[in-house]
Amino acid sequence: MSKLRDLWVKTVWVLALLLPVWFLVGALGTKFGLLDWRIGFGLMVVTLGGLLLLGVLVLALIGLLLALLVKPRRGWGRALVAVIIPALALGFAASVMSKAKDVPPIHDIATNIQDPPTFSKAVTDTRAAIAGGNPIAPMDVSVAALKGKTVGELGRAANPDLTTLTLSQTVPEATKLVAEVAAAEGLKVTSTTDGAVEATAESFWFGFKDDVVFRIRPAANGTGSVIDIRSVSRVGISDLGANAARIRKLSAAIKAKAG
Repeated sequence: MSKLRDLWVKTVWVLALLLPVWFLVGALGTKFGLLDWRIGFGLMVVTLGGLLLLGVLVLALIGLLLALLVKPRRGWGRALVAVIIPALALGFAASVMSKAKDVPPIHDIATNIQDPPTFSKAVTDTRAAIAGGNPIAPMDVSVAALKGKTVGELGRAANPDLTTLTLSQTVPEATKLVAEVAAAEGLKVTSTTDGAVEATAESFWFGFKDDVVFRIRPAANGTGSVIDIRSVSRVGISDLGANAARIRKLSAAIKAKAG
């Protein structure tokens, strides 16, 4: 029995140590284009990830019991490590799922939902080439999956603080300021014209990209300018609030720089 115990504990210990490797392969393989995002993220992480973690956890708990009950009692340290690794990962996954319940299942956020900023043809063409990606869709069209509500309505209800910015700077001055802020906040500015700035944000893990557009117009009173921001994820149904958080951070940075 002790030989079986030793083999069991060693096996689950190795499996537990390989779990981070599995997720790293999915994340970095997707990031560097070695795996399609639907394989690296959708299959390896979303579909199989939880099952692997739960399976190893159960096997590790059995190994821990064997290590504590079978004489001579040994191997409990390895078994405990094998329990902790999947348990921590499952705890993290649970926290992400809990956060997902608190935000609407959308990936498109704008400060102006009645007249949202639009993207250039270059951006829409890039997005159209992504297999299983998200097209740029109207924000004022009801979606059956969202219980008949529009993406804009859900975004505004969840983020009422995201509104159009008003600056004292002229449109050219504000455009330059916005481009500088976007770069300073870690975005890759891809296009700058008088009155519009486009940029991309990329996540460290998986390399998921979101497209961001800033629209700068003259203020209605003829003095200064008004800025609207739109941030849209290229893949995935829900952004877990990332686009709203990005717009909120960018808005604050623009206000601070404008003075």
